[in-house]
Amino acid sequence: MNERKVTKVTLLHYIKLTYRSILFISAVIWYIWERMNYNKVSLNELPGGAGAVIPAIIWLVFMIEMVLRFFPSQWESPGCQKQFRKNYISTGKTDIIIQDDNATVIVAFVWLILNASIGALYMTDILDQGIMLLLSLAYSICDIICILFFCPFQTWFLKNKCCSTCRIYNWDYAMMFTPLFFVPGKYTWSLLLASIILLARWEFTVWKYPERFSENTNSYFKCANCSEKLCVHKKQLRRLWDRLIIEKKKKEKRILQQITVDEKGK
Repeated sequence: MNERKVTKVTLLHYIKLTYRSILFISAVIWYIWERMNYNKVSLNELPGGAGAVIPAIIWLVFMIEMVLRFFPSQWESPGCQKQFRKNYISTGKTDIIIQDDNATVIVAFVWLILNASIGALYMTDILDQGIMLLLSLAYSICDIICILFFCPFQTWFLKNKCCSTCRIYNWDYAMMFTPLFFVPGKYTWSLLLASIILLARWEFTVWKYPERFSENTNSYFKCANCSEKLCVHKKQLRRLWDRLIIEKKKKEKRILQQITVDEKGK
């Protein structure tokens, strides 16, 4: 029964999803307002007064999030906490098994190609700086959706059993702020730089202490030690989805049978 309750880590993700969605909606309203007033949206030359509030809040929220990610926390997912020494519980085994690095390279390649295409649209003035910020905020919402509901990287590329064993968990902020690479300036590149430092620290730890990232050598990954239980949450959602699909098919079948009966009656 305890496994079915929403854990504090899961609850935090729902809170993140809520305030990131609010930030996105607020930014959309801010962007539309600026455009309606024929103002050029420039992230590195923010207007004074109310016009600078939304971008400033966005910067502050994500900078705080990234700084906190550098330190151990019981409120964070085991997926990003496995890098810390305090969370290494030796199994006594020495065979280090981590998700296929080729899949990791493919994920990086696909992501860079996607965002290079977006960058090309920005460089040709089809997109502006405001849209690039909105895109980063959209990515931030998708990041939580991947954790709570469905992750294409897990399903299609990495094939890891859950978020706790994810090889690229701490790539999230670097992926989130990739669009800002094309918008040079203190506002944009400070967010990007913090995310890259976070990514570099993660990759260095993978290289230096790979035993922390292997389920075979680190008991921290055992389900009994998991403080997140997102796999249970996702399975419940999956069962609900499957049930809805089955009900839909049954309904379609009944409608088809009724049509067949009506046609025979004619």
